[in-house]
Amino acid sequence: MLNVKESSAVVGGSTAFAGKVKQAVSAVFMTALTLLGLYVLKSQWLPLTPVQQEAFTQVLWICQAVTWWCFIVGEITGNNSQVDKLWSLVPAVYAWFLVYKAAQDPSCTDWGRMVLVSVLISLWAIRLTYNFYRRGGYSLLPWKGEEDYRWSILRAKPPLNRSWVWTLFNLGFICFYQNALIFLFSLPVLAIWQGHAGALNGTDVGLALVFLWVLYLEWKADQQQYDYQTEKWRRIRAGEPLGDFYEKGFVHTGLWHWVRHPNYAAEQTLWILVYSFSAWAQGAWLNWSLAGALLLVALFRSSSDFSESLSAEKYPAYKHYQGTTGRFLPRLSFGMKK
Repeated sequence: MLNVKESSAVVGGSTAFAGKVKQAVSAVFMTALTLLGLYVLKSQWLPLTPVQQEAFTQVLWICQAVTWWCFIVGEITGNNSQVDKLWSLVPAVYAWFLVYKAAQDPSCTDWGRMVLVSVLISLWAIRLTYNFYRRGGYSLLPWKGEEDYRWSILRAKPPLNRSWVWTLFNLGFICFYQNALIFLFSLPVLAIWQGHAGALNGTDVGLALVFLWVLYLEWKADQQQYDYQTEKWRRIRAGEPLGDFYEKGFVHTGLWHWVRHPNYAAEQTLWILVYSFSAWAQGAWLNWSLAGALLLVALFRSSSDFSESLSAEKYPAYKHYQGTTGRFLPRLSFGMKK
């Protein structure tokens, strides 16, 4: 997810950059194929009713409107973090819109489950929106608000330093791919509507409690990173010695002692849990709405690759941290000590 900031970093090598561009192109192509596949699967796997099809189409139109808004505002203002500003808000809009549409469907048996999942998504949205806000991400003026540091790095590198190439990248990857991904990982709410599990039960309660626990872990990870970076930069600005702890430059204790990206790991888990509600509702482990969660996992792999290539260039201790600490899952051996 691109609105969650990792450690500040410097420009990586040309090989890493070329790999990032290839990943971006592949991501756009994969998303286009996924959307085409979903168009087929939603009618072949478990067909949508006419009212469900109408809701699906309306949400897709909202997604397209958001995509063009992000692109046009980003091009006019030169701030390409417009998707970041909406990343935490749009899924809740999609979820509650589907709840509203399902309330008008007398055949819907899982409306309560849709409401529960929408409440959980809203809690996620509130937390992530606040985290982005306190980092300076929002402003009433769209050209203000902090831009993801990775965009300025990519924008300075050939061939993306050509304005027309960057415009295509902004449209294809930043706006289309990311908004399509948000649309896709929100679709389990629609898949729940297709289900026939009936009233809420113990399984729903268990999934909701796990969701809340993982949401707490995500908050804890972001808070630990925020506290570390805030104190590090306070000492730098005040001319105070950093000491060994802050000299490393990146957070490496707490949850970050166990994995290098605990916030990313939690984010992926949360949306897999959202999908799990749809699997329970339909009575099968697999359904067509799984595509969004899988693509989100792929995005976080790619995003963390790029962030880590930059961090390894700037912080000498980061390569050792990579070698001793798992990316998303803990390793058997311990990571860096305080």
